[in-house]
Amino acid sequence: MTGDVTTRTYMITGPEPQWWYRDLISCLQATFGTVVAREGADPLAVLGAGWRFLHLPGDVRSEEFYYPCPPGASGEADLGAALAPHHDLRARWWQPADEDDLWREVRDTLTADRLVIAAVDNFHLPFRPAYGDVHAAHLVVVYGLDEARGLVYVSDAMPPAFRGAVPVEAFLRSWGSANPTDVQDAFFSDSRIGRRCLDVRLDTPPPPLTPELLGGFLRTDTDAFTTATAATSATQARAGLAGFDAFAAELVERCRAGDDTALRELYPFGWGMQAQASLHGELLRRCGRTWGDPALAGAGRAVESVAHAWTGLRITGAHGHADPRAVSADIAHHATVLRGLYARAVDAVGAAAARL
Repeated sequence: MTGDVTTRTYMITGPEPQWWYRDLISCLQATFGTVVAREGADPLAVLGAGWRFLHLPGDVRSEEFYYPCPPGASGEADLGAALAPHHDLRARWWQPADEDDLWREVRDTLTADRLVIAAVDNFHLPFRPAYGDVHAAHLVVVYGLDEARGLVYVSDAMPPAFRGAVPVEAFLRSWGSANPTDVQDAFFSDSRIGRRCLDVRLDTPPPPLTPELLGGFLRTDTDAFTTATAATSATQARAGLAGFDAFAAELVERCRAGDDTALRELYPFGWGMQAQASLHGELLRRCGRTWGDPALAGAGRAVESVAHAWTGLRITGAHGHADPRAVSADIAHHATVLRGLYARAVDAVGAAAARL
């Protein structure tokens, strides 16, 4: 690293990144939404177009930004494609290639006028409520670097929301944290941060969303809910309503057996499913209102009810993770309620799609 490089300042052009947030999403959707918005696209139309149930046994990690992401046809997992299956959104994880120049890729990305999504540990970031108190894996958007003044410019839409400069030393501690096990957060600690970053690209600008286009998305999604079959082994992907049945049956069984790992996994896994249902439902409601289609708006409300039912299941698991047997009956009840809402929502979306 040469002296003239270290004294330079790198900043995206134009205004600071837009905060993009909804109550039921995590930092994963919030940071992707910020990037999509800067690409000139509507985050809700991109991130809310797809709706699926997918569980990958053994894959769940204790991170706020966990999302099931199976390998595609190329053999590579693409988180962008998993989050936005109907759009040309791509995302790949990367880490600094040179331990002696940790900022090289960040400089290159900012010089190209693009945002960086970085994994961090809340414990080390002064603007997070958990600062100096609780370890937890989180995502933020980096939009500037001033090496002369020792500052990193960070945007975080998750409450309480922050946008501004952070000392480089604090950011490096957060970015390279071991994120050790923390009894105060059993769900997002114990996951090494490892200076991971996401390169997110929206390769093709999305066309205007029309009833015909949305109808095609919805038919694909409802087909996946109703035609996917349950996995034949404990390690295979579980998709669709049959996949949910397999997931829920195993969850209840593990709780009855006293397996607290089942409930530690439920919280981060369920957040992804909850967030996707919330965004999909909001998009359908918005389109139904805009296009004067009450049935489509009603389907949106049905999908949103799925998102809220996930909250009940996740929170019950969070409160009961120390004694899974004690909450197994409540877990079974919430899973049954959620299954019924899934079935109702899939029917409503399918009926709306048939008319679009």
